[in-house]
This record gives sequence, C-alpha cells and structure tokens, in this order.
Amino acid sequence: MTRIAIIGGHGKVALHLSSLLTDEGHSVTSFIRNPDHAGDVAETGARPSVLDVENATTAEIAAALKGHDAVVWSAGAGGGDPARTYAVDRDAAIRSMDAAAEAGVARYVMVSYLGAGKNHGVPESNSFFAYAEAKAAADDYLRSTGLEWTILGPGALTDKPGSGLIDVDPSPEGSRETSRSNTASVAVAVLEMPETAGKTIEFSDGSLPIAAALEPLA
Repeated sequence: MTRIAIIGGHGKVALHLSSLLTDEGHSVTSFIRNPDHAGDVAETGARPSVLDVENATTAEIAAALKGHDAVVWSAGAGGGDPARTYAVDRDAAIRSMDAAAEAGVARYVMVSYLGAGKNHGVPESNSFFAYAEAKAAADDYLRSTGLEWTILGPGALTDKPGSGLIDVDPSPEGSRETSRSNTASVAVAVLEMPETAGKTIEFSDGSLPIAAALEPLA
C-alpha cells in the first residue's frame, strides 16, 4: 500500500483520483481548503485534511506531507483573479515542491495542461494569461528540482465518462478534449510507473488503452 497526498482534494480530477487510488488499496490524504468539503472527500475513501496551501508556509506544507510516498498537485485558483491565480498556481505550487523535498517525499505528479510552457501563446489580454504564466513557471521550477517528477498535460477537460483510452502527444487538428476521469486514470498509471519520472506527458481522449499509450515512455 502506498501513501499518497493529493493537494486540491475537492477538485473534480482529484475526487476521481482519490476514488481510483483507494479502490486499489492505497492510503490517500486529500488536502482541502474548505472544511465543508470534507464529506465529499471522505465519500471517495480518502482522508480529508484541511490545509490552506495558498497561505501555508513551506514548513507547514512539509509537515502535512511527511510520511507520504507521493504527492499529486491538482489544486488551482479557478481563474478570475490574476493575483490569486499567481498565489496558488505558481507560488503555492512551488512551495509544495520545496515542502515535498523537505519532507522526503520524492515522487511528485503535477496536473498541468496540454500546451503549458513559456511559449504558451496566450495573449496578455486573454483572461487565461495569468494561469498560463503561473503554470509555466511552476512546471519549469518542478523540472529544476531533484524530485522524481512527472508533469501531466491533459487537453481541455470535460465531465464525459472516462473511456480509458487516450492519445499521447495528440494532433493539434483533433478536438484534444480530455475527460477528468481519464486524467485521473493517467495519474494513477504514472504513480505506478516510476520510469515516467522526469517526463512531461501531454495527452487527450483517444484510441489507445492508457497502459498501451504510456508503454513507450517506460
């Protein structure tokens, strides 16, 4: 049994993920900001724990992560306020990476998005710009750490049922839609594949079973 910490535990991807992990017998701690969300998290089989990562120090996050074998970042400010987007999606994410290293939790999986990076191409006038900039900075920082990191880049997220089928590095001409359920399943798969450490995996809903799609990365 592996002990896995999920940061952003009430998000839709995170709720799918904690259900999948607990069904497989893993011990999951889901960190949430709002105590009112504890019941939803507990229904997945995960243990809810209140942690406001936006305002928590590196030391406080490290204390929360201690004793876990892996951490998955699935938190986000949810857009709207650029200042809060930078505070959560960039600054808190980076603190969580430092905290993981401090706590001795080497395995770190980041849920990012397809096309993230310094050359994201989002104009400054677009409301998505702050998120794109924040994720680019957080992903770059993660790559510079000594953590055993994997960055996941799902395409545009949907609430469609998970098919268990994906395409890695999907064509720009396709729809690139990606169900949150499939995204969670990919996170489970990479947690069980240490050989995906040090890799950025961009994907969308597609045609190959997840294990087959990820096999060339092993």
